[in-house]
Amino acid sequence: MKKSKLVKTDQAAANMMEQLPQEIILRIMSRLPVTSLVQSMLVCRAWRSLIQDPLLVSNHFSQMADRGPSFIFQSNRPTSSYQLFFIDFSDIHSEGKVMFKELPNSSMSMYLVDSCNGLLCMRDSRGIYIYNPFTRFHLELPKLINYPAEVGHIAFGFHRTTEKYKVIQIAFRRKLIRRGNLTDVAASTLVKSQVHVVTIGDPAWRNIGTLPYDLTRPTAKALVNGRLHWLSKPNKYTTASLLVSFDLATEQFQEVPKPDCCGSDRCFHHLMVLGGCLSAGAYHDKEKLEIWVMKEYGTKESWIKIFTLQQNDLLQFNYARARSPNSSVRVLSILKNGEILLEYRNRLLVLYDPQQETFNELRFPEMTHWYKIVFQVGSLNWIDTPINF
Repeated sequence: MKKSKLVKTDQAAANMMEQLPQEIILRIMSRLPVTSLVQSMLVCRAWRSLIQDPLLVSNHFSQMADRGPSFIFQSNRPTSSYQLFFIDFSDIHSEGKVMFKELPNSSMSMYLVDSCNGLLCMRDSRGIYIYNPFTRFHLELPKLINYPAEVGHIAFGFHRTTEKYKVIQIAFRRKLIRRGNLTDVAASTLVKSQVHVVTIGDPAWRNIGTLPYDLTRPTAKALVNGRLHWLSKPNKYTTASLLVSFDLATEQFQEVPKPDCCGSDRCFHHLMVLGGCLSAGAYHDKEKLEIWVMKEYGTKESWIKIFTLQQNDLLQFNYARARSPNSSVRVLSILKNGEILLEYRNRLLVLYDPQQETFNELRFPEMTHWYKIVFQVGSLNWIDTPINF
């Protein structure tokens, strides 16, 4: 009887879908949240086949990319180090709330590294992986053997023209120091760096040479125009930073111009992407937090300051709750209603309302202090899905 009931349900769902024009079905399904699509895949084989269709997946990704921001959150607490959560701000305007959803556990225990186009770059002690946290599809990248004295930074990106995903790892070779029976890495003996790149689908990494910039302590990267961007300090004696890019097509590093106002008292602190533009958070006299946007990529004169959080605003919330230096506050996004999403030292998520000048800490039952958060488009996208921006 159970088998017959399942067959009837499957046939009824399939017949209902057949009665609607394909264009209407595509339009409806592409506007559903990714969590709804994942649940709908369990209805029947017909729905599962439809939802996995590359055209629907591509259109759905485009729809989700144009909505409000969403993020993947991973706790750094030892008891739940590998658990992923999805935070979605896209419906905050209609429903007045933020969705915070625990995602199904992967069969592997992996740490969150980076994200791009709805895919995560993750790693464990054995290797590096590309992973979709909703479909749980994963791909292990070729092995890259590091020497014990190397400290690596990993970034993940996509170039529209080449339609290729790439992962870049920057490894800094340091001198080894013998301390009795132990081998230690000298903290300040940077010898040289090596840059390795792998194109997703290729069988091996490529060594493309040394790095001409100091990215030993890189800030979060920003992916704009097929280029990865970081902030780099010329040396440890200055607070001024260089804005460095890596072109995923040509695999070349170069500097990106900053506005003339950036001097010793106003320095770019972190990067983000706002409205598709390269953007930066800058501290003025280490107190005021300014938000700068490069309206026309590569044009120095197109940098404009769009907002300033005053010292009193930051201090008021810091003293009351965050208890961290102002310079540890990072801008994650600006919502469509004008509220600014801030992160306080990987410990707090805060919505700042510029009109009311109020801070609202976002708290969820499963949310812990100390975490990693990355921007994420919730989708069923995979590495072979056509991307239409």
